[in-house]
Amino acid sequence: MDFYETIKTRRSIRAYKEGPVEDDKLKRILNAARLAPTAANRQPFSLVVVKAEEVKNKLIDAYSQEWFFTAPVIICACASPGTAWKRNDGKVYVDVDVAIAMDHLILAAHAEGLGTCWIAAFKPDVVKDVLSIPDNLEPLILTPLGYPKVIPEPTFRKPLDEMVREI
Repeated sequence: MDFYETIKTRRSIRAYKEGPVEDDKLKRILNAARLAPTAANRQPFSLVVVKAEEVKNKLIDAYSQEWFFTAPVIICACASPGTAWKRNDGKVYVDVDVAIAMDHLILAAHAEGLGTCWIAAFKPDVVKDVLSIPDNLEPLILTPLGYPKVIPEPTFRKPLDEMVREI
């Protein structure tokens, strides 16, 4: 799929077909996240890939939307604030770095014919406990990953001239 077509046609998927995600596709998708640019190349993130049903079932206390658990894979992107780059004014760029990596992952998944849905409205303490995430990491983003059962219509996007200012 052409890069611009990938961006244009990507949707948040909230219904998944049964069946696994092929390991070679999953590896390419994870590698896309690994290759994402990060501030000062610090790479302050890690990914937890959840396939085991018993682990997914425990995550329901963190995010209770049933559709989320119909995906065969759940990915948790974790931030490592202690290793992230800081700007001179003290701003830590870890959230930006993790967001860029997840964007790469989400676009790569779509290019592979898979669907995802960016989730931030979860209970991080529950995710941290269930996935045995160490104290130096913070679960920041979750996404289900699988083959879409339903592809929604495009959502509204502001016109370019409302979002760009040239000087």
